[in-house]
Amino acid sequence: MKVQRILYRMRQFWSALFAAPSLEDLKTVDSLLSPEQRALFQQMQPSEQAHSIQVMHAVLHTINGRAGERRQDLLAAALLHDVGKIRYPLRIWERILIVLGRAFTPEQVKRWGEGEANGWRRAFVVAARHPEWGAQMAAAAGVSPLTEALIRWHQKQLLSHQRDSQDEDLYILQSADHEL
Repeated sequence: MKVQRILYRMRQFWSALFAAPSLEDLKTVDSLLSPEQRALFQQMQPSEQAHSIQVMHAVLHTINGRAGERRQDLLAAALLHDVGKIRYPLRIWERILIVLGRAFTPEQVKRWGEGEANGWRRAFVVAARHPEWGAQMAAAAGVSPLTEALIRWHQKQLLSHQRDSQDEDLYILQSADHEL
């Protein structure tokens, strides 16, 4: 792991300890999500809410000027992309374990992420399966099919250089999520 990446992760860790959304940001969330979707968002840990709001702001910066339904779908996906983590909330040491595992043994982390979220593998299963769980929860809360797909695939690696509009939206979401 490069020194810059380690310093980045240390800053991310300290920020997550004290992160919480502002009242202004929560008003924006209220304007973008339905009551059912807001109920999901509100179940997320404050640091996850703050992260999702940061992702939403990064998406807004990228799509500056875009209007319409796809814009709304992309912003809702930004706010709810990690909502699957509410099924099994992660403790800070589990988040550290995931980051270290991905840095040093990425193939093992993939294997550990299979199966049930029990015991010492719990954090790895949550990391691997939260997109699927979140898509299911968001669909039940009434998001659009595009928003559901963006949540479901937000950790999927895009391989093709020829992208359709959904892949473009997924790329925007992933870029925003990974830069934060």
